Amino acid sequence: MLAVLPPSVLILLADLVLALHLGIILFNLFGLIAIPLGAWRGWRFVRRRGWRLLHLLIMAVVALQAVAGRACFLTLWQFALTHAAGAGGSDAPLIRRWVESVIYWPLPPGFFVALYLAVLVYAGLLWRWVPPE
Repeated sequence: MLAVLPPSVLILLADLVLALHLGIILFNLFGLIAIPLGAWRGWRFVRRRGWRLLHLLIMAVVALQAVAGRACFLTLWQFALTHAAGAGGSDAPLIRRWVESVIYWPLPPGFFVALYLAVLVYAGLLWRWVPPE
């Protein structure tokens, strides 16, 4: 199905997936910092149940994918789109290479399993320390 789309469209879709991936990562990191800081500073949004549930759910999905030994589905989609376009990493625009270097670290999978599980535990503890309303 991807083969019917022109390479430029596939690259655009891959870039959109990469931007979404970066946005989700930033959302997760923001929540891990904003929740305890917001509790201390009295920010009401850090206690909104929907926002907190979304944050915890995304953290759980990330951790479960790592435990299952699977790459993030957004990573797989981006790779499939880039591969279908016939594009390699070397001719990618500078901003894409920079964002990919921020997102994709060349470390063993076990590191990420431990990291994501620790972050999930922390997010769960934040639910108890700063309970949503």
